[in-house]
Amino acid sequence: MSLPEKAFPVSWDQFHRDARALAWRLAGLQRDFRAIVCITRGGLVPAAIISRELNIRLIETVCIASYHDYVNQGDMVMLKGIAEPLMADGGEGVLVVDDLTDTGKTAKEVRALLPKAHFACVYAKPQGVPVIDTFVTEVSQDTWIYFPWDMGFTYQEPIAKGHMG
Repeated sequence: MSLPEKAFPVSWDQFHRDARALAWRLAGLQRDFRAIVCITRGGLVPAAIISRELNIRLIETVCIASYHDYVNQGDMVMLKGIAEPLMADGGEGVLVVDDLTDTGKTAKEVRALLPKAHFACVYAKPQGVPVIDTFVTEVSQDTWIYFPWDMGFTYQEPIAKGHMG
């Protein structure tokens, strides 16, 4: 599989720094979150980092699949819902965490279940930004982010190579 024209590969170190930056932003809100609901699978890693940094011990998952072939976003399929106690009062005091909001479809699905929760992600694309409350880095809609858990060590073509005659 070749890289798209606008590829944004993220190393483990960079992702850890960005997830900690998200934790700093969330800490600045001065809110006491009673739990984290992470959207799997992408939300697992930032949820672990944020839970440590904000000392949130209760972590739940909501399992929604939308990228069935790792390239094209398809229909939303809820594989596992959220524990009833966290859905009480519309999710008030719950922090929902994901790695990325792309189109915002997944976040909208979860927001329908937890309308009062605070939604945070590490990276956001323009179509997903209106659905998220807090994020760290915005990338263009046509950029594909390669997360460290999806990559091995490979050569990266220089950006200018494709534009030189």
